[in-house]
Amino acid sequence: MTVTLIGAVAVAEVPIKIIDRPINMVTTKLVTPLLLLFLALVSGSTSIRPGIPKNSSSEEESYSSISRLRRLAVEFFDQYQNITILDLSPDLYLDVPSAEDLRCLADLQILANDVAAAKIWALKMIDSWGSLPSGILYGNLIDLGNFDECLGIDHVVTSSHSVQGQYCLARFPLAPSVSSYLTLKTAVCFPASCSSAHMDSMLRRLLQNLLGIEFDPSESLVRDETCKTAEREPYDGLTIFTIVVISILGALVALSTLYDYFVCQDEKTLNPWIKAFSARANSRVIFRLVDTRSNPNVIDCLHGIRCLSFIWVVYGHVYLVYVYGPNMNYVKVNTWRKSVYSMLLQHAAYSVDTFFFLSGLLLVVIALRAMERTKGKLNVPLMYLHRYLRLTPVLALAIIVYMRILPRMGDGPLYGKVNFDDYTLCENTWYWTLLYVQNYATHEICLGHSWYLSVDMQLYVIAPVVLIGLFKWKKKAVAAIFVVMLLLAACLFSTMVIGDISLIAATNDAMKKIYFATHTRASPYLIGILFGYFLHVNRGKSFKLSRIAVILGWLLSLALLFSCLFSVFKYAKETETPPILEEAFYLTFTRMAWPLGLCWVVFACMQGYGGLANSFLSSPLWQPMSKLSYSAYIFHMFIESLNGGLTRTNTYFTDYQVMLRFWGDFGFTMLLAFLAYILIEAPFGNLESLLLPVKKPSPPAGESKSKTESLGHTAPVPPLETKSPLP
Repeated sequence: MTVTLIGAVAVAEVPIKIIDRPINMVTTKLVTPLLLLFLALVSGSTSIRPGIPKNSSSEEESYSSISRLRRLAVEFFDQYQNITILDLSPDLYLDVPSAEDLRCLADLQILANDVAAAKIWALKMIDSWGSLPSGILYGNLIDLGNFDECLGIDHVVTSSHSVQGQYCLARFPLAPSVSSYLTLKTAVCFPASCSSAHMDSMLRRLLQNLLGIEFDPSESLVRDETCKTAEREPYDGLTIFTIVVISILGALVALSTLYDYFVCQDEKTLNPWIKAFSARANSRVIFRLVDTRSNPNVIDCLHGIRCLSFIWVVYGHVYLVYVYGPNMNYVKVNTWRKSVYSMLLQHAAYSVDTFFFLSGLLLVVIALRAMERTKGKLNVPLMYLHRYLRLTPVLALAIIVYMRILPRMGDGPLYGKVNFDDYTLCENTWYWTLLYVQNYATHEICLGHSWYLSVDMQLYVIAPVVLIGLFKWKKKAVAAIFVVMLLLAACLFSTMVIGDISLIAATNDAMKKIYFATHTRASPYLIGILFGYFLHVNRGKSFKLSRIAVILGWLLSLALLFSCLFSVFKYAKETETPPILEEAFYLTFTRMAWPLGLCWVVFACMQGYGGLANSFLSSPLWQPMSKLSYSAYIFHMFIESLNGGLTRTNTYFTDYQVMLRFWGDFGFTMLLAFLAYILIEAPFGNLESLLLPVKKPSPPAGESKSKTESLGHTAPVPPLETKSPLP
């Protein structure tokens, strides 16, 4: 009997770097091969069936045959009732069996005997195996079995010997010539003494005898990285160091908070060194809502824009995790990616441009006001030091937490595989991250989402030149910045067209050359700088606009924003990739159109033409989340990787199910962000202020002190608030 297996898109065996990758790129890679395979099923084509005899029957008959198979575990133990050393590997016929081979053989013989005797522990090993899932033609082609049942097996044979369960995911590549994603996966449970090579050899022989299938010898059916046992690695030095550092910080915060609460009667008399670590004092900063509507120097709507953009980031990443999950309805992903609603997620990367825009805007608005008070003086070394000390403590601790704490936080059949990154890469590339050059220096970025920090820091390095130019030469500097922006846009366009680099199709290292590169991401930042300068020179000025002008302004702004989101909807609906010339025009212009649309939103809210939008965006309720946004950004992938890896059963992909997942991830992200804030961000920020005190210049004549401090910092150094919450 000849049987053809029908393939599925399943979670990859190694950690997949999916962070900040447009969803349309991901769904194209996943869904298109699946459709090709289903098309082969319907048409009866045999061109993509690996290792199938030439005289095989039609695809429909083959599918019917495999559907009548018993569970793979039952077939396995029927096949190997009297297992011998040669069953472990045909190569052992000529070689002397190793001690590992003999241990595996002994445990398998014990297992086979106890299965025949119907002993509970042996039956559990069979029961934990996966099987042929239902709904194959609906895209449900992965069976995770029962992970905990397999790892819970610990059968004592003697006082020094026990048989423990080992869980693995067996993979059966169906069309490697079409896509590496087309694999059928099912759970298998073996004695822990057996290696993946032993399992691979036995499964190959089983499928060859039952179905007449011979898989490519170079493709392993069972890989070491998919196997898990109940044993845990002992803590290494870095893990112990991480736990000690977090414990010391926690102790300092706890002691300072207790002193603040029980001993100090007035927060004004609290020792500043104790106050720096007090969770009570730092929590006041987070939850103190400031009503600044009467102050024309404060841009309240930026809090709402910042928070909504961060929510958009998390929501988009939750979709990426869900797309790579063990969904039972993968065929619906193609329907979803053609919907209008999906455009909001497929183009969630515009939240990145929002943050670049905000960063450039706040830099100029705050720094130029400070330079006016210092008569153009700018302490550039202190600017850089301030920036580095504010960003790095949280990032440095996050690196070792992702490396050592996250792998020990949970377990599951997919744990460590539904990841945004392979965090073990941090062992070799952590220093590039702390130097903020990882977007250029390496292809193996330690924390995938830290690429934004490098771009933002590199743009900040050139900020003094821009600030000095705007302060001294004003309109000439504005013209120069505008020309540089156009040149960088032309550079992006020519790079895509000449190099045939498509971000949608992910060709020719597109992420590194187009998505992560500072020179291709600078346009929103420069537009933010120009708009910030416009606000600076017109501060305190009221613009009287007619009703028609306001309506036209909003229509133009919305047209720009919606064009960025929906102008390529035609290609998504037709499951096509736009020509490289069209994509280059689209990407080049939208990176300028998006921040230009935001310029009107900010301007209208400041000038009283925002209406309900201003009331919503300027609400003081956004302020706590805005203050936590940096820590939340750094650690939100910790929560998403953790929750994605804990999955033990198949999931169902719908927008509503993803929303349910999002609110759980988002809620725990904000709780973790609060913890990171009071443990790391706030204490180190306070210590930096104590160790690097900056003399506050007197306000110009006729300007109140409250006005000069309204933007949060009067020193000639951009404050913490200019560090945008990051995409």
